Amino acid sequence: MKILYIILGSISLGLGILGIFLPLLPTTPFLLLTAALYCKSSDRLYNWLLNHKYLGSYIRNFRENKAIPLKAKILSICLMWGTMLYCIFFVVPLLPVKILLFIIAVGVTYHILSFKTL
Repeated sequence: MKILYIILGSISLGLGILGIFLPLLPTTPFLLLTAALYCKSSDRLYNWLLNHKYLGSYIRNFRENKAIPLKAKILSICLMWGTMLYCIFFVVPLLPVKILLFIIAVGVTYHILSFKTL
């Protein structure tokens, strides 16, 4: 069972890292899932994740404060809106899909801004 948790945790970690660069893929939930799976399977991997130079702060800040750093909020919102506006104006030809993308962007922006800021 521990091997399965390590595999699932590693997949979740990969998705979390992708979420840093892809606006609609959430980073923090995948990293929290990774932490939970690594906690059940390997103390070494769990400690590595929590003490990681870049990823550890996402997990610690969210677990301890239920908050997102201001820099992360600004970066995620700017990347998301840049991607969405590019898709709306240059990629997607159908008006209903354009409207749906806009509504998703507004919803994700609201969700990100609803968390406390560090």
